[in-house]
Amino acid sequence: MASKALNFKLEENIIMDMKQVATVFNKTMTDVIKEAVTEYLDKMKQDPFYRLTIHVQDASEEESEEILSEIETLSDDDLTITTVRRFDI
Repeated sequence: MASKALNFKLEENIIMDMKQVATVFNKTMTDVIKEAVTEYLDKMKQDPFYRLTIHVQDASEEESEEILSEIETLSDDDLTITTVRRFDI
């Protein structure tokens, strides 16, 4: 997959921590950032809010408003996984 350059600002203490981690694990700063962003995105994609709203962009404006207003009414209990079933096929 093609890579693109990004410019962004981080606090100096975060940059120093990244440099230290990169040095200890013999990685580049780019590798550290890629791994951190990938791990964060994987985590966020598992979030119930994300999973419930990912397809809102495919909905009409009215549908989007309805979906989002319903989601906002959900409590933490509503979003708690109570049963897990695994199906091996």
